[in-house]
Amino acid sequence: MNKIKNIGLGLLTLSSVMFTSCGEDFLKEELNTQYSTDYFQTAEGLEALAVSLYGNIRWHFGYEHAYGITLYGTDEFTMGGDNTSWIWNTYEPALNPLNYTTALGAPNANCPGVSGLWDEMYFGIASCNTIIANADLVPDETVRNRCLAHAYFLRGYNFYRLTAQYGGCVLQTTPAVGVVRNFTRSTEEECWGQVISDLRNAYNYFTGEEFTYGKGITWTKATAAHFLAKALLFRASERCSGWNGKYVENDLKEAIDACTYAINARGALVEDYSDLYANWSGVDCDIEQTNEILMAAGHNANSSTTGRFGNRTYNYFTPQYRTVSNQWTQRGQFIGGMEFQRCRPTEYAYAVYDHVDDARMWKTFRTIYGINKIVDTKLATEKGLELGDPSIVMILNTEEDGTYNEYKFGAGALNPNWYDKDNILGLGGKWAPASLVLYQNGEYVGNTFGTTASNASNFFAGINKTDDCSRTGEKGDAHRDVTMARLGETYLVRAECYVRQGEYDKAKIDIDVVRKRAQWKNGEERDTYISTDDYFAKANSTASNTFKTQVKDGSSYVASLVEMNKWSNIPKNTYYLSNPSLQRTTAASDLTDWSFDNFPDVDKKILDKLNLSDKKERAINFILNERTRELLGEWLRWEDLSRTNTLIKRAKAFNPETVANIKENKHEYRPIPQSFIDGLLNEDGTNLSDAQKKAWQNPGY
Repeated sequence: MNKIKNIGLGLLTLSSVMFTSCGEDFLKEELNTQYSTDYFQTAEGLEALAVSLYGNIRWHFGYEHAYGITLYGTDEFTMGGDNTSWIWNTYEPALNPLNYTTALGAPNANCPGVSGLWDEMYFGIASCNTIIANADLVPDETVRNRCLAHAYFLRGYNFYRLTAQYGGCVLQTTPAVGVVRNFTRSTEEECWGQVISDLRNAYNYFTGEEFTYGKGITWTKATAAHFLAKALLFRASERCSGWNGKYVENDLKEAIDACTYAINARGALVEDYSDLYANWSGVDCDIEQTNEILMAAGHNANSSTTGRFGNRTYNYFTPQYRTVSNQWTQRGQFIGGMEFQRCRPTEYAYAVYDHVDDARMWKTFRTIYGINKIVDTKLATEKGLELGDPSIVMILNTEEDGTYNEYKFGAGALNPNWYDKDNILGLGGKWAPASLVLYQNGEYVGNTFGTTASNASNFFAGINKTDDCSRTGEKGDAHRDVTMARLGETYLVRAECYVRQGEYDKAKIDIDVVRKRAQWKNGEERDTYISTDDYFAKANSTASNTFKTQVKDGSSYVASLVEMNKWSNIPKNTYYLSNPSLQRTTAASDLTDWSFDNFPDVDKKILDKLNLSDKKERAINFILNERTRELLGEWLRWEDLSRTNTLIKRAKAFNPETVANIKENKHEYRPIPQSFIDGLLNEDGTNLSDAQKKAWQNPGY
């Protein structure tokens, strides 16, 4: 059991320093508890506050914040049929220093505001400052050092996120006294210096890999090492090239050393990529507590620590399967993800994988949903359809494939004429109410299907990394941990550092560690799909259900949740339909036959489309491709592309919805929240002038 999950969020209320969310009260010190600040001068109080720091990172995942600021507007994801957070993807003028609200034209109240990350990161920083300021008053050295390690880590992490998103920010490193409104904005160079200093301190204060609160949850020396390496790499990257010359050489060396510590300390990667996400078997299960996980937002079924919504990320990545299947698949808690269709993979997100040899693709994308309701008894009889037959079949073929050129594909209402006549799925060779193919006649058509012209983007193969059948209600709180950093990324960070040093052979060794894990193992069935849904069936074997389904004779039947789960979730993928020329095989595959002078074919196409010729530049972009394959949807992409100055080029190349508005020398940074700027005063107590406010803001906003 991860103990931290039972106590972390609840103790957030112990913080004596809270930052209010807007206006003139920002950074105001408030007593937010029955405890006085004297409590934090005791070992008990200081450690309680340190434990509470874990709750600060949950904010990202309880609502709509995470995907807008980390995944939208990049090469990997665009919008599905829902446009809740469209401003983050399209970079239209509504993405400005003001929070986008319904009063300003937002489609609903769910769009994350530009102030959200700014405010929440400073909430955590305030608690960290209190710990650091009071630590010397705690006589127990073990407790003191553990608290300092946690405080320096979270402060460094939060400043990392602020600097990555906004550039220069306010370096508040001491507890605020009274109302402070005359802050100075530090430079980006100063901010990265503070981030690196804090993470170095955390690294030095952590004693090793002591999982005080459980594996996967506890921050350790390896956690600090991973983020220290990322911060050093960020400072050594292209976004900072105007001033980072004096740091680059030493930063790369130190980053490599930090990665090496984490890799040696945590050991081998999880053997099967499915064990990172797909094989999730319940709250606090084994795969949430592996050595590979360096940082996670912890959740469990304890209602007192759930927060406002628990983990709501299961809403983001799933297509609108109920609509596109013409209701043959009904939604419910027995299907791992809700059909909010926020994040639709781009063509690039499918094309970047080797569709034959890279198991990560087929262990990540869900391509089949089952019939859990007979909608049309006449059609069901005519087509021989039964409960549990395929309702939606998504064929992820390649541009070169012409097998499906003459077929009609689309959602149920469009009556596709393709069916699995050769029974390649092994499920009876039946017609499916809805089907999709990515390419016909060499053209990408995967995003053109839908029941109407207005929702043509809601039919796609989504990813399963956030699927969560721990919730007991269709839209209920969920309790799966959210992985925020893991060792697979550490190898890729070190590899990029080696590339920047010109050590290409060493970089390949690290990349191949990740790619070898991604290969098919000998004896592995390539068309088997593993999902979280088995957990739901086991955990809810006696649960009642209010969903009514219909059988072929037209009678209405209240199915059990276990039955609904079984019918909805078919343990198959479309591997062989997507690779129609491939004979069935259980042989191992090989992803190591490449070099920095001869990239895999899928990468050559992408690098050529980006018009890259310089070896180093092509190598870094190859690593960015590999980061997609390994880390797709793991809340990292916008910052990676901003860091490498590839955001504009890659978004324009692979995300058509960004093209009209995304601008260089502007969108590499987020706007500083106007509510914060408007609340600032000069030292003499006067309001900032319009010119001063403009000077505070990032260019272009």
